[in-house]
Amino acid sequence: MAKLPLDVQQALQRQAPKELRRNFEKEIKDKFKKIKNELIKEFLSDPVTIEILQGSGGTNISGTLGGVSNLFAFIGFSSGEQPISPILQSLENIQITYNKEIRKRGIGVEFDVSMPTAQDIFSITPLPWASGRSWAEGIERGLSGLGYLLRKDGGRSGAAVQSRVNKIRSGRFQNRPYISALIKKYTKRFEDLQ
Repeated sequence: MAKLPLDVQQALQRQAPKELRRNFEKEIKDKFKKIKNELIKEFLSDPVTIEILQGSGGTNISGTLGGVSNLFAFIGFSSGEQPISPILQSLENIQITYNKEIRKRGIGVEFDVSMPTAQDIFSITPLPWASGRSWAEGIERGLSGLGYLLRKDGGRSGAAVQSRVNKIRSGRFQNRPYISALIKKYTKRFEDLQ
């Protein structure tokens, strides 16, 4: 068995970590993209998201309103508004960055994922009629006023208005998991990435 000259051995030792690191980074990046795409797909297929995307003419597929009206009209979004867009943009902006100091020292790969928190999402989803409150957080914690909702042409959404005086029906908003559960699930998946 032939022995490699010392200069060739040293060159291989310098190049091997870079090549291994490139392979690790590519593998991590591919896994990151897959998880990010799954996150966006899950968000877009959530019944709350679908219901809001349907606009004022949609049905209450999320079950939050007991079949009365739909979330777009109940929350009071303006006709033609795209309330899901800021959330989707925030999820699409998730990035992975590598620690350059680790890169210089060897074959290890250390990275950070710029995942928004649930609070970040709540801060970009204001209720149209109550500044300082988030409609996305309201899905999880509850939104008042269902008993006063009148399903008719009119209002901001063009499909419902709130009665100012008379309660129209009994029943209450049914909270459901939405953003917090999604963020928690995918933060864990990104943390487990290796």
